[in-house]
Amino acid sequence: MYRSIIGLLIGILTACGAANVEISPTPEIALLATATPPAEIATDIPPSPEVATEVIPPSPEVATEVIPPPVNTASALAPWQTIALTDARTGSPFTLGDFGGKTVFVEPMATWCTNCRSQLNNVREARAQLNRDDVVFIGISVETNLSAADLAQYADTHGFDWIFAVATPELLTELTLAFGRTITNPPSTPHFIIQPDGTVGPLITGIETVDQILQQVGGA
Repeated sequence: MYRSIIGLLIGILTACGAANVEISPTPEIALLATATPPAEIATDIPPSPEVATEVIPPSPEVATEVIPPPVNTASALAPWQTIALTDARTGSPFTLGDFGGKTVFVEPMATWCTNCRSQLNNVREARAQLNRDDVVFIGISVETNLSAADLAQYADTHGFDWIFAVATPELLTELTLAFGRTITNPPSTPHFIIQPDGTVGPLITGIETVDQILQQVGGA
């Protein structure tokens, strides 16, 4: 029986070879073989354009009034300390830099200024209490067209028996550069102190009491 089956298979195989039967691939295989390969995916992505950024310039600095540092030595006097003035009473020339080794209380003022008169009244009282030769008080009138005689009469009338002088335009210019415009505004009663070592204190405004004036010149 087995021999019959084997013989039958051999016969079939022989018949197929003689007929040259070609076995075709299945449709699925043929499709895969003939399909066009997919296009390559573009990988070169152009770079995105840079985002435009607005450059904001730095904010401008706030303008401020700068006061030069104090003068510390007699060999480096400020310009306003070297400008010639004239004592309204005696006619003697002097400068604000002539009082080295002494405390100098400088009070810009005007004869028409009532605030100045109140401040100078306190200065008069403080000076009387102080009674020291090493402290000098100087009144500087900002009225550049005022005569020395009129200033002297004003001082004598009110009992202001210390040095007074009329400012020159040059002096007012230099004082303004050093201290600011307030120094030429008499109603604000501006004043400052030059200490014995030549150091110049800050500009002070406002009517001060006798005790405040004594404290300033006593501690200078």
